[in-house]
Amino acid sequence: MLLNQFLFLAAVLFCIGVYGVLARRNAVLVLASIELMLNAVNINLVAFGAYRHNIAGQVFALFVITIAAAEVGVGLAIVVLIFRNRASIALDDADLMKG
Repeated sequence: MLLNQFLFLAAVLFCIGVYGVLARRNAVLVLASIELMLNAVNINLVAFGAYRHNIAGQVFALFVITIAAAEVGVGLAIVVLIFRNRASIALDDADLMKG
């Protein structure tokens, strides 16, 4: 497969993720959209690493996967706290909380 095909796939996935972040009001779906964007970045890293015949792309992709796992853990903890306080995971209600 050509590099262009991987880049096109990653661009489509990234655009779907951006649309999900901007259009969704549910916090869980926003987190899933962010994960989709990070996976698009991983496709780019691995594709460029394979194109240049070095392993740096795969190493950076592993770091991105680690960061994504931490983001999911912290994000879901925040969603659970919002649900306990508001009985809803709509992001419109999250700005009403005072810190």
